[in-house]
Amino acid sequence: MRTTVNIDERLLAEAKLIAVREHRTIGSVLEDALRALIDQQNKEPSPTSYGLPSYTPSVSGLRTGVDLEDKDQMADLLGDNELKAP
Repeated sequence: MRTTVNIDERLLAEAKLIAVREHRTIGSVLEDALRALIDQQNKEPSPTSYGLPSYTPSVSGLRTGVDLEDKDQMADLLGDNELKAP
């Protein structure tokens, strides 16, 4: 099938060099490159097939004495108060 596409000049020049070295047509070189790209994309797992890692703490729940509504205590526990102001 004949079609028209816009290809970067340098990329086309490289493809032409491959065609000359391998005694092939530019069309066959481009077809092989497109097939390789399609095969690679078909082999890659889809983004939806990934799962998030899970974490199960050895002891569940909050640490004794921790108040989630006390921002100063939370900052101390997280080490945020150790940072020096500029």
